[in-house]
Amino acid sequence: MKNLKAMMFNRKASDPKNKPDQILEALSLQPGQNIADIGAGGGYFSLRFANAIGRAGKVYAIDTDPEFLDFISNSAKEKGLNNVETILAMEDNLTLPEKSLDLVFVRNVYHHLPNRVGYFRNLIGLLKPEGKIVVIEYKRGGPFSFRRIFGHYVPLEKIIEGMDKAGYNVSKRFDFLPQQSFTIFIQRK
Repeated sequence: MKNLKAMMFNRKASDPKNKPDQILEALSLQPGQNIADIGAGGGYFSLRFANAIGRAGKVYAIDTDPEFLDFISNSAKEKGLNNVETILAMEDNLTLPEKSLDLVFVRNVYHHLPNRVGYFRNLIGLLKPEGKIVVIEYKRGGPFSFRRIFGHYVPLEKIIEGMDKAGYNVSKRFDFLPQQSFTIFIQRK
């Protein structure tokens, strides 16, 4: 089944100027890890994660759009990936096993979340003790950019402040993405 919007999201995610290979390299994924891809869209990163972590790992592709999830599920089947599970996001509640996630990946989604502090506070119980949250979020952009006009961005300072309130510290920051901030957070001990 064709899903033009999902295909467009995947085209954008895979565009070399958005540096998908460098993102994967920075994440240092390991075989057997469990990853939640929140706001998975067309599943570009979900499928790349599934390849990187192998059969012993699991990717939870999470989105609010059932058509995106169908697209991801079909794409995973076509590629022979049996370690991708699609989950329909409901409000602020993710029904995943406690202490099961090595990584939560949130790319270009942070600005869509209404109660960010509460949302990420709720994720703490799903993370393994050394689990990480990756937030890749749009920067403001120029005065007439879509991101700026429609509020599709969150300044890095606000992300760090919100994640601090939710119980996380900055672990690493990367500055190789031209239009986005890229920060890895760990839960505060």
